[in-house]
Amino acid sequence: MRTYGQYCPVARGAEVFAERWTPIIMRNILYGCRTFNEIAAGAPGLSRALLVRRLRELERAGVIEIRDKPDGHGSLYEPTAAGRALEAVIKALGNWGDQWMEVRPEHSDPGVVLWAWCQVYLCREQLPVKRVVVRFDFQYRGRPDTAWLLVELGDAELCAFDPGFGDDVIVTINDPLTFAKWHLGELKWATALRSGGIRVTGPRGLVRSLPTWNQRPEIGVKLRAAQRMAG
Repeated sequence: MRTYGQYCPVARGAEVFAERWTPIIMRNILYGCRTFNEIAAGAPGLSRALLVRRLRELERAGVIEIRDKPDGHGSLYEPTAAGRALEAVIKALGNWGDQWMEVRPEHSDPGVVLWAWCQVYLCREQLPVKRVVVRFDFQYRGRPDTAWLLVELGDAELCAFDPGFGDDVIVTINDPLTFAKWHLGELKWATALRSGGIRVTGPRGLVRSLPTWNQRPEIGVKLRAAQRMAG
C-alpha cells in the first residue's frame, strides 16, 4: 500500500480507502458479502488477483478480518470495528454521488443493478409465497447476458444459470440506463415501461408486483426530496 508521507488524517485515511476498487470491496462487505465469490459478484471488472491483493491490504490495515470457513474450505471476510466505521464514509460518498454525479450509460451495468437489488434492497415482505422464476435478458456494451431471479421460501437468489423450473416472468432490458435510473428512483416504473427501455411479460399479478420487490427506488425518491429541502 502506497503512502502519501503526510501526517494529515485525510492522507492517512486515503491510503487505505482511496485505492482503486477498495471502496467497492468495502461496500460489498458492509452490504453483507462474506465470501470471495460474493464480494466478486458485486465488482464485475475486478480481477480475482487484484481482489486477493486488496483484501490482504485491508486485513493488514485492520479494516477486515479474514478467517477460515467452519468447513475449512475457503475464507470468510468480516469487517472489524474500523471497517464498520467506514459505513458512514461510504454512505456520505454515495449521497454525494447521488446528488452531484449524473448517471450515464457507462454506469448502467444491468448485472450490477440486479446484484444490488437482490443483495441489498430486496423487499422480502412483497415476495410471492409460491416459487417464481424471473428471467432477465439484457445487453451491456454489446455483450448479451441472462440472469434469473429465483423466488422461493420467502427469499430470492440471483442465479447466473437457469435454475430449471421454467420462466414465470421475462424482463427484457432494452436500455440499461433506463433500468439503472428506475432502480435509483429517478424514473417511475410505469415511465420506464412506456419508454420501451424495459419490457415485462408474464402473469398480470406477477408483472404488477415485480417492482415492489425492490426497495431502492423508494429510497432514492425520499433521498432526492430530502436533498431538495436541504438545498
